[in-house]
Amino acid sequence: MLDDFMVRATLAGIGVACAAAPLGSFVVWRRMAYFGDATAHAAILGVALSLAFQVSIFAGTMAVSLAMALTVTLLTGRGYAMDTLLGVLAHSALAFGLVAVSFLSGIRIDLMAYLFGDILSVSRGDLAIIWSGAGIVVALIGLRWSSLLTATLSDDLAYASGINPKREQMILTLSLAITVAVAIKVVGVLLIAAMLIIPAAAARPLSRTPEAMAVIAAVIGGVSAVAGLRAAYMFDTPAGPSIVCVAAVVFLFSSLLGGRQTAT
Repeated sequence: MLDDFMVRATLAGIGVACAAAPLGSFVVWRRMAYFGDATAHAAILGVALSLAFQVSIFAGTMAVSLAMALTVTLLTGRGYAMDTLLGVLAHSALAFGLVAVSFLSGIRIDLMAYLFGDILSVSRGDLAIIWSGAGIVVALIGLRWSSLLTATLSDDLAYASGINPKREQMILTLSLAITVAVAIKVVGVLLIAAMLIIPAAAARPLSRTPEAMAVIAAVIGGVSAVAGLRAAYMFDTPAGPSIVCVAAVVFLFSSLLGGRQTAT
C-alpha cells in the first residue's frame, strides 16, 4: 500500500497534523505565533548545515530549530520587546540559511521544496521519521498536559502548584523544534507556522475545553491535509500551499460559526 505516493503523502500530512495540533493550541494560548515562525525560519540554515556536513536533514533542522528556540528563550526579558527580538532572529536565520545554501557547490538542492514543502516526494523513511516525531511530541505534551496548562495560565499559579514554568517552556521549545524538523518535508519552512496556528485557531470557537480544542485542531489539520492533497491533484496546484489554503477556509467558517453562536 505504501508504494502509492498519494498514500504516503496523506499519511505524512496526517502525521504532521497530529504533532502540530496540541502544540499549536499552546502556541495560540500563549500568543507565541511569531515564536513558531522564527523557529521555522531557522530550519533553512539547518538544511544547509546538514547538506554541508552530510548528516540527516531531520537532525540538522531539529538542532538548529532547537538552538533558535533556546536563544529566544534566553534573550527574552533583556531589554528588547519580544516581537522585535523574534523579528531580528527570524529574518536573520532565514537570510543566513539562504546565503549558506548558495555556498554549497556540487550539491543539487531544490530550495523551493524546503521553502514550500514537497509532500508528494515523501518516502517510507520520511514517513517513519514524521510519525516517530509526531509520537514523541504527542507523548511529551500528553505527559505534561496539566503542568503545561497551569504554566500557561499564570507563572505565579505554576510556582504555587510546585511547577517550574521555565521547565514547561523548555518542553514546548523541544516539541516545537521536533515539529519543525518533521514538517519541513510536508509543508516547508514558510508554511510550518501556518499549520501550527491555523488549525488550532479554527478549533478555538468550536471548543469548550482545552482538550477538545487540541483534538478538534488535530481533526481539522488532518482533514486539511487530505482535502488539500485532493485539491492539488485535481487542480494541479502546489500541495503544501493547498493544504494551508484548506485550513484557512475552515478557519473562516469556524470563525463565522463561532460568532453566530455567540450572537445567539
